[in-house]
Amino acid sequence: MTENHEITADLRVGGMHCATCALSVEGSVGKLEGVRSAEVNLASEKVRLVYDPGTVTLRAIEESIQRAGFTPLTDRITVRIGGMHCAMCVQAIDKAISALPGVISVSVNLGTEQAYIVYYAGITPIDTIKKAITDAGFRFAGIAGEEGERLEEEEAEQDLSDKKIRIVLGFGVSAFLMALMFLHPHLPIPMPLLMFLIATPFFAYLAYPIFKAAVRSLGNGILDMDVMYALGIGTAYGSSVLGTFGLFLSPDFNFYETAIMLTAFLTLGRYLEARAKGRTNEAIRSLVKLQPKQARIIRDGLEVEVPIDDIAISDLVIVRPGEAVPVDGTVVEGESYLDESLVTGEPIPVYKGVHGSVIGGTISTNGAITISATRIGKDTVLARIIRMVEEAQGSKPPVQRIADRVVSYFIPAVLTIAAAAFLFWYLIAGSPLLFAVTALISVVVVACPCALGLATPTAITVGVGRGAELGILIRNGEVLERSGAITIVAIDKTGTLTKGTPAVTDTVPYDRSVEELLSLAASVEVKSLHPLAEAIVHQAEEVGAPIHDVIGFETFGGLGVVGFVNGISVIVGTRSFLESRSVMIPKNALGAMVRLETEGKTVPLIAADGRYAGCIAIADPLKSTSAEAVKLFEEMGLSVVMITGDNERTASVIGEEVGIRRVLAGVLPEDKAGEVKRLQQQGEVVAFIGDGINDAPALAQADVGIAISGGTDVAVESGGIVLMHDDLIDAAAAIQLARKVMGRIRQNLFWAFFYNILLIPIAAGLLTPLVGITFRPEYAGLAMALSSVTIVSLSLLLKGYNPPAKRPRTIPADAVSSGISSGL
Repeated sequence: MTENHEITADLRVGGMHCATCALSVEGSVGKLEGVRSAEVNLASEKVRLVYDPGTVTLRAIEESIQRAGFTPLTDRITVRIGGMHCAMCVQAIDKAISALPGVISVSVNLGTEQAYIVYYAGITPIDTIKKAITDAGFRFAGIAGEEGERLEEEEAEQDLSDKKIRIVLGFGVSAFLMALMFLHPHLPIPMPLLMFLIATPFFAYLAYPIFKAAVRSLGNGILDMDVMYALGIGTAYGSSVLGTFGLFLSPDFNFYETAIMLTAFLTLGRYLEARAKGRTNEAIRSLVKLQPKQARIIRDGLEVEVPIDDIAISDLVIVRPGEAVPVDGTVVEGESYLDESLVTGEPIPVYKGVHGSVIGGTISTNGAITISATRIGKDTVLARIIRMVEEAQGSKPPVQRIADRVVSYFIPAVLTIAAAAFLFWYLIAGSPLLFAVTALISVVVVACPCALGLATPTAITVGVGRGAELGILIRNGEVLERSGAITIVAIDKTGTLTKGTPAVTDTVPYDRSVEELLSLAASVEVKSLHPLAEAIVHQAEEVGAPIHDVIGFETFGGLGVVGFVNGISVIVGTRSFLESRSVMIPKNALGAMVRLETEGKTVPLIAADGRYAGCIAIADPLKSTSAEAVKLFEEMGLSVVMITGDNERTASVIGEEVGIRRVLAGVLPEDKAGEVKRLQQQGEVVAFIGDGINDAPALAQADVGIAISGGTDVAVESGGIVLMHDDLIDAAAAIQLARKVMGRIRQNLFWAFFYNILLIPIAAGLLTPLVGITFRPEYAGLAMALSSVTIVSLSLLLKGYNPPAKRPRTIPADAVSSGISSGL
């Protein structure tokens, strides 16, 4: 930054290809007021800017680049942060990082103790982010990654060990001080002085982390729980010291054992909370550990072991039984059953032979395979899954805004209540000063915004991680919240309800054998690129019908094909096409044709030497679980509608087979989004389920887009939820999981609010005049410790949640036997 507060920054810009592109960007950005210069380096695809942030905003610069037709490219980073304890800490870090000039967005997750940052590295380097975190009084614990994970685990273990020592020492000393009270008549020096001498060094050691954190917070102008805790234990200890030496207070003010016990309880709460929070992110850690560090590849004809980062596209990688596949690739040699459970959630090992696609992180169970690498590093399916899960865990659903608003007023409100309780009991009710101070300490200690801060992020972290284990990838917390309000499910037909690959279902010859009919049809259709032609050729290969050479091949768009096979003139096409070429359809052949068409099948006719030879019925087969999935949606109270481009007759047949009564047929891919919008205008909250290829507009338009990726591609950008399995039942499971997570978030928030609403008045002495109960500070400290642990524990229960739609699956006996017989 120069003396006139100008910033020099490098922004990455996507889409530039030539000098004209560079001039467009320079011209668009350079004309903004406050931008002194804009120079594009086409080789590095960056624009170097010198601008005054006081005059022109980063958002205005982004918009100017976009107006020029290009895309400003941001960077993403996940930073680990130490020293966070409550929602106020989250707000402090959020405020500190958001104030940096190149930061676009920040999401801090108290449960995982991470900050998810979208920023421009050319404006705000990592060192600047690190400084902002440390200046705010927190610890920069590194960037998320395998090495960072290891260091974080070591630091966490050290922190837990330190807390454990303080807890044991605190309870031991407080118990000893309580025992001393019973020996009062036999002591040579006054009890208050003796307790002061014993308690002071221990209190200084035990309370040091709390007071240090409180000073840090106050130095940054933040009122957080460390300040509250320091006020509570400081009041207990300070009033005891004043009483001991007769300064303003009487010797009755003896809270030494209370101060130390409170410190022990507060430390115990932090210890239990840290242990529980450490378990919320186990799913993502399991995914990270799937990636091996080394791989065996073939280089110059030799097998060598290299770091995984040294693998290049098309390298041949060897994977032996029991080893993890290091990259995405295609099998070029060998065969094996691969365990994909931790990547896709599929518990059954999947057979992979030559030409089979494999996913990095999966385990070869019983065979050696050689694969050709197709995706490496951050482009692998596993890397993208991890990235999606991390981004989802760092997001906040709208419901969290309620808790955030409450927390911002929470501590000032608690301090007001504590002061009011003290003044009421001492000045108005005329209670002893000792009781009034006890009420003040109890209110300060029992209040817990930590529970409010942990209610949402811990549930999202565990729930999203559980989804990843099940092969359900949820993009963010907002999708979770919307999923809980879904009223109607719109389903694409092709590739979603059906397999998406046409197949021959019936072969009806007229005056030839089935084999002869398929041989003639396939010999002509092998030259065609139409999906129906591929189905006929595939069926001929399946039954062993010979496929001959064809001459004089011609194709007539939308009608059929013709050609000569072994001197025989062959026509394959529609009824009108055959009749236009003087082929008459026998009346006794019409019945089968009409029946097959009524069943929603496509029926091409075949003629040989000018005479009708038979017909073949082709259909896109339903997936085996489609009807069950539709039933599940209805049992969940959701309406179901099918949207398809097929004709009404075919669509109605498919709808009837799967149990969908409402069918929208003849809808072109580009019009599906309009149908979704119409449903929304009718007051419906719509989930659209599609395969993510032609369905992108409808997926984006829907309140919740659920994209089926099929397990090998998770880059379905339009889907709010991505399913790793090509199975519609997982869509039902995804909605059930979302509902469960949102239910747990609401339950957590309820208990967090209920705890504070109930215990703060009790701590203030509300029950004292009614039933004579005084809520001592020690009990307040215990209750505070248990509140956060309860919230995190409720979230951790999601780790074992199995959506009702998911059914336990076992490996079929015939699959096992075939694997053994083939030598796998």
